[in-house]
Amino acid sequence: MANSTHYLEQLEDEAIYILRETAAQFERPALLFSGGKDSIVLIHLALKAFRPAKFPFPLVHIDTGHNFPEAIEFRDKLVAQIGEKLIVGSVEESIKKYNLKETQGRFPSRNALQTYTLLDTIQEFQFDACIGGARRDEEKARAKERIFSVRDDFGQWEPKLQRPELWNILNGKIHKGHNVRVFPISNWTELDVWNYIQKHEIDLPKLYFSHERECIVFQDKLVATSEFIQPLPTDTVVSAKVRYRTVGDMTCTAAVPSEASTLPEIIQEIIATSISERGQTRLDDQLSEAAMEDRKKQGYF
Repeated sequence: MANSTHYLEQLEDEAIYILRETAAQFERPALLFSGGKDSIVLIHLALKAFRPAKFPFPLVHIDTGHNFPEAIEFRDKLVAQIGEKLIVGSVEESIKKYNLKETQGRFPSRNALQTYTLLDTIQEFQFDACIGGARRDEEKARAKERIFSVRDDFGQWEPKLQRPELWNILNGKIHKGHNVRVFPISNWTELDVWNYIQKHEIDLPKLYFSHERECIVFQDKLVATSEFIQPLPTDTVVSAKVRYRTVGDMTCTAAVPSEASTLPEIIQEIIATSISERGQTRLDDQLSEAAMEDRKKQGYF
């Protein structure tokens, strides 16, 4: 247990160092906050890094309009509790502004459309660094990112042109018009995040814990019914005890069968699984081998 605690402290120290370097090296940083567990941990780390002062950056949420109500409720409660500024970019408004065509199909995702909203928000507020909660163990494309990951004038990412980051030296120098995505918990795993949440007794949305929910059975996955997803006459609909490993849109995020209603039970469940959270629950990441990488090249988180 002592070694585990020391390891979490090392991860925490690294993340705090990255947050402070971001505040020192950039003029207008922002912290991308979704209301999910990884961004909630980022908030906790930022509190450790900067309190009793205010954050040197606002929080930014790119609202797709298809969020879980529990995630939005938790977002607003936490922001009010810590007293920080929240900027909300609306994908709905971007769809109207650019006459965007939404993804077709049974379980449509607005993830690709978030790019328009994010880039508009970056331009409007002149952000030069956006802090995100991505981890390298989530998905193949994210494993290619550096901690300071540069985006060009159009918000695009080129995985073959990544800067070296030797000896933990972070280089925030960028050309005018470029910006950087910063990943303070890049070296954490899903299990690290849960162990850290347990150690510091961090509150989370109820979605992450076992609860009863009506779901459609789709290709061995459980997709919750909602105002956005209604069952067809041919669907198998079940009432199941489930929880969510990751909180994306209601339209493209599957639940997992689970009896885990406490943090220790969730941690044991994570230890026992061999499938990544996105691989198990995000329907939009399974469209192709390079689905995430293609979105990131276009300016996605």
